[in-house]
Amino acid sequence: MFQPYEFFIGLRYTRAKRRNNFISFISLISIFGIAIGVWALITIISVMNGFESELRNRILGMASHATISDYSGVLQDWDSVLERVKGHEDVLGAAPYVEGQLMLSSGGKVSGAISRGILPQYEGEVADVEEKMVAGRIDSLQAGKWNIILGKELAYSLRLGLGDKVTVITPQTNITAAGFIPRLKTFTVSGVFELGMHEYDSALVFMHSVDAAKLFRMPKGSVTGVRLKLTDMFNARQTAQEVADTLGEAYWVDDWTRRHSNFFSAIKTERMVMFIILTLIVAVAAFNIISTLIMVVTDKQADIAILRTLGASPRSIMKIFMVQGTMVGVIGTFIGMITGAISGAYIGEAIAAIESLFNFKFLAADVYYISDLPSELRLENVLVAGFFAFIVSILATIYPAWRAAQVQPAEALRYE
Repeated sequence: MFQPYEFFIGLRYTRAKRRNNFISFISLISIFGIAIGVWALITIISVMNGFESELRNRILGMASHATISDYSGVLQDWDSVLERVKGHEDVLGAAPYVEGQLMLSSGGKVSGAISRGILPQYEGEVADVEEKMVAGRIDSLQAGKWNIILGKELAYSLRLGLGDKVTVITPQTNITAAGFIPRLKTFTVSGVFELGMHEYDSALVFMHSVDAAKLFRMPKGSVTGVRLKLTDMFNARQTAQEVADTLGEAYWVDDWTRRHSNFFSAIKTERMVMFIILTLIVAVAAFNIISTLIMVVTDKQADIAILRTLGASPRSIMKIFMVQGTMVGVIGTFIGMITGAISGAYIGEAIAAIESLFNFKFLAADVYYISDLPSELRLENVLVAGFFAFIVSILATIYPAWRAAQVQPAEALRYE
């Protein structure tokens, strides 16, 4: 009894059994259309969030959140830098590294690679290399042993396994009477890792930093730089700036958001485009609301005329039909949000169960580096999808409600 009569009549029109079953069918289609659109929007965006997080974790599992280097390319006082940056509250770990390009040769096969010289006792603070080892151990890298750890794809392409010998060729050359001769060194394969990213598995090798410094003719005790692991990777740019201010202008501090900015910007752009495409499903469902309300207005012209003669204003008539159309949108949006949240949270487990039941893979491990379907449900995505569907539903009611307000009582009751 405390409800405005426009809202009360609009709800009655929504709940009442209509004389025209076709109108009821179109209303039902509108509800399911909006529900499917919202469900698809939330589910797909959740899967894309999962893929983005999985790629970021895999990339930053080997790459660093931030790096500190000298402008000359050689950092000699890395131990003092290490102590200074570890005092920062947002720095979880730090480790020195020596980086360079080289070529590997074995059995007539040659492949280029990026070498990363590390200190095993520090590397665990900034990367999870030990967890990615499929053969051997990271502590097999010892100074003077000339051991090397290869990515799985690189080891496969060179047909190398544990204990095999591989020849390393560096860009530096030796000058002899015969001319320039490439510098060669034989290493022993002591481990194989698999990150699941082709960029790393096929072109990254690890060796001890002392061996790497000798190989690249760097001054004794020097490194290329110091890698950092931060408490919040998403705040890497600000933290890197704070570290740079602490160290002074003699050092160059970089972070992952600059080195991989193009890659993650492309993912965000793709996600935005996908969001726009999927919202078209909701827009199509909104056209069903328009057609439904137009048919309802035609069917209820006599009721509209009676309400007008009883004193209802054109604005009140608009409100009645806007309430009716909005209720269709609200029901569809609510169903879509609930089903989308459930599927967005558990689609990975559901796909895994289907794969196990029918004994096949949607994403074959020998084709895709991410063979499982990751998903990450975010509350803001659910709310944005629901809000958009709700707004579209309201906008879809404006024109039919305006048509209802234009009905003239005398014309509508002439043939009643």
